[in-house]
Order: sequence, then C-alpha cells, then structure tokens
Amino acid sequence: MTDFGEILRTIGDFGLFQKLLLFGLCFPNLILPFHLASLLFIQPDPSRHCNTDWILRAGPNLTIEEQLNLTVPREQDGAFSRCLMFSPVDWDLDSIRKYGLNETTECQNRWVYDKSLYTATIVTDFDLVCGKANVPGLSQTLFMAGVLVGSLLFGPFAESYGRKRATQIPMVLMLIFTTTTGLSPNFYFYLTSQFLVGVSYGGFRVNCIVLATEWTGVTKRSYGSCGSQLFSAFGQCVLAGMIYFIRDWRLAQFVMAGPIVVVLMYIWLIPESARWLLDRGRTEEAKRVILRVAAINKRQVPDSLLEKIVEPQTVQRGGIVVIIKSPVLRKYFLTITLAWFSLNLSYYCLSFNVGNFGLDIFLTQLMFGLTEIPSHLLCIWLLEAVGRKKSLIATLLIGGLFCILILAVPQDNAIAVTAFATIGRFFMNWAGSICNVYVQELFPTSVRQTATGLGSIAIRIAGMLSPLLNLLAVFHWSIPTVIFSSLSLTGGALSFLLPETRRRELPDSTDEAESNR
Repeated sequence: MTDFGEILRTIGDFGLFQKLLLFGLCFPNLILPFHLASLLFIQPDPSRHCNTDWILRAGPNLTIEEQLNLTVPREQDGAFSRCLMFSPVDWDLDSIRKYGLNETTECQNRWVYDKSLYTATIVTDFDLVCGKANVPGLSQTLFMAGVLVGSLLFGPFAESYGRKRATQIPMVLMLIFTTTTGLSPNFYFYLTSQFLVGVSYGGFRVNCIVLATEWTGVTKRSYGSCGSQLFSAFGQCVLAGMIYFIRDWRLAQFVMAGPIVVVLMYIWLIPESARWLLDRGRTEEAKRVILRVAAINKRQVPDSLLEKIVEPQTVQRGGIVVIIKSPVLRKYFLTITLAWFSLNLSYYCLSFNVGNFGLDIFLTQLMFGLTEIPSHLLCIWLLEAVGRKKSLIATLLIGGLFCILILAVPQDNAIAVTAFATIGRFFMNWAGSICNVYVQELFPTSVRQTATGLGSIAIRIAGMLSPLLNLLAVFHWSIPTVIFSSLSLTGGALSFLLPETRRRELPDSTDEAESNR
C-alpha cells in the first residue's frame, strides 16, 4: 500500500481544496466564542433593590425615592439594601409614615435592576442574586461539562463513523439548542440548553481540526489547529463588539444562530478524510475522494498510484487500550494531557474572571481577542522554525511565569493586573495551538481521534474546574492564581519527555508512532 503522504504530494498537499476545506472548517470557530456571551457578560452583582410595589396600593402617587425610603432598609453605608425589604403590611399610607416599618424580610416579588450596563442578563432574568449569587458559576461549569461530554462522545464516534459526520451532527445540534437557550423560560431550561450547546461545541471543536490536519501536507499541518484558533480569536473580538451593541443576552442568542445556518448550508459538501477511509478498508470510496480532490487542485493522478491504493493490512485497533498497552504512547498521552489540562485551567480561569480585573469589561474582552491573533500567527511560523517541543515548553513556562507575576502587583492596580493576565493568557493560548498540532502527530491514525478526544476531555475538565477554582478567591485572592500558574509550570517542565515531530509524516501505525523518539 502506498504511503498517504505520497498521495497528498501527488494530488496537492495545500492546493485550492485544502484552502477551501480549511476555511470551511475554521469559519465556525468564529462563532464558537459567542456561546460564552451569556456566561461572561453577566454583571454578577448588579445594582438593584427589592420590588416593593405593594405599597403603591396605599400610595399610588409615591415617587420612587419615597417608595424606597418607606419600604427598603438601608445598609451601614447608607445605601438601600440589595437583598432585604420591610415586610408588607395592610396599613394606609399615613400610618406607614407615622409608625414606620421595622420588620425585614427577603425580597418577595423579585428585584428592580439598574439596566444602565445591560438590558438583560441571565442574572437579572433569573434573579441569580443574594442567596443565588454563586449560581452563575454553576452555569459556566455545566456548559464546560457539556463540552467535555461532546469531546467524549464525538471522539470515538469519529473513529467509527468518520470525521465528516462528527463535524456535521454537532452543528445541527448547535443551531437547535442555541435557539432554545434564547427561549429559556426558566434557569433550569437554560442550564439544559447550555449543556447541550456545550456538547455540540466540544464535538465540533475536537473533530474539525483532525479533519483539516489529515488532508494537509507536512509543511502546512499546523494550519488546521492555528487557523481554527485564529478564527476563534477574531470571534472573541467580534463578541466584545456584539455585546457592546446588543445588551440583551436573549437577542444575542438569536443573532449568533444566523451564522450557524450559513455553516449548515455548506458543511454537507465537505468530504470524508481519505486517510480515515483507507484505514477502515473503504478503498474504493477513498479513491473516489482522492480523484475529486485532485480535480479541484487541478492535478493528475497517475494510474500507477491508484493501483498502489489497496486494502490495508489489519490495523491494531482498540482505542484507548492501544494507548494504555504501549509504554511509549502512554507516556506521550499523559504528558500532552497534563500540558493541555494546565494551560486550559489557566486560560479559562483568566477568561471567566474577565469582569473582575478592574477595567471596562468590553475593553478587556477586546484586548483578550486582539492579543490572541498574533499568538496564532506566530505559532504557525515558530512551529516550523523551532519545532513543536521547544515551542510548547517555552510557551507554558513563560505563560506560567506571567500568571505568577499577577501576585507581585497590588490588586487595585487594574492596569498591571490586566496586563499580566493578558500576556499570560496570550502564551497559554499559544500553547493550546501547539498541543492541537502535537497530538495529531504523536498518535497513529487508528487511535488519533480517540487520543485527541480523550485529551480534549482534560481541556473540558479544566474548563469545568476553572469557575470553581475562581470561587476559592473568597478565602484568599491569590489561591486560584497560585494553583493554575504552578500547574502550567509543571506541564512545561514535563514536556521535555515528548519527541520532536516537526516535518514528519503522520504515523499510520503504532510502530511508526513509537519510533518518534
């Protein structure tokens, strides 16, 4: 059987087909950050007071200030209480003014919110304040749990049913549940819809990179990972602008559903990975796809090459069992997984904390997106110039160092804290692009998607834990930063155990993968 690298070189390893494929698979990554909108832009403790319209029955002409003075107690600083009100009484207005109200109770008829920053958020729509103030962190965790489940389900699914189906089905689910999220009548329905959006997010994210990588030649292999990350960075910039102009989270859900419809109009045209078809023994189907790609790239496929494409020998299968049984693959898997976990824990802790750095939240989000763009462009160049191993080690160690430096400046110095957080996040995102490329090259075709899917689970666990880790700041503000920074430094140090895979063909068997030492 001919080597698939030879086939790619013959039909064009980065021709028109690969460019169209790369754009088609990367474009949805422009939309994916939008799904974090209802989780990030929430104003966790908005200005508010209890709804005390009950007193209007006794005094319909009261001004708002008079109403609050009579029905809402004041805090020690003189401000109206955000969580308490005076218990309603069946008195006339003169009696209330003469004797006053002394007995307090929790808000009984929802709250009245200051809408100067946002028209509506999940906090204001579902009253996630006072005793429920920590509940938005649960919604972040549940969304990331959905992303984890999506990675877990669609990784093995792609090994059995193909990369193409594993990118198409998640986009259908994403459209359905993005819409239902915007229609959520209550918080539990919202959580369910967001969980399922997370499933589709994880399923598409883990498979689009693999499909693009398996169709791309050696020298351009990083384009699949870095391209998807680059579109995601642009998406974060667009996200900041979208929320700036659309201050209603429900309307934002419907706006983001529009581009998903566009993706669904063309994603059915994307072909299956010929590498996967050959690995599964579907030779004739693989030949048809190869000829189709060659025609798009305006290349001729010699008959001698087609004759070499024959039924492959039995390939060792077993998914994770193959990885566990091989000491070399097991070492690679555990090392890359720790690196992936640590960098994403740092990334999401910083991302979910975007509203607490002291600067304008829209400006901070825009800075986060803008700084990611050069990180992915540099990544494409450095992966070829320096290699995978050195790049991963350097980005993790430098990123971890800048995160540690957050502890060295006063927390009320918003500019310094935001600067170190942005630089740390820059390097963590850079390391993430490297890991996406690296994991494709470390494992053979028969378990590549499984390894990627299982590695992505580590990412999603990190995403789930990050809101909970941020909650530890109530004990001391430095605890989250110390934990995620230390793990990043550890992951960078252990990456010395990985081999260099720059400009090597993707391994098609376990033996080939183990020889990369």
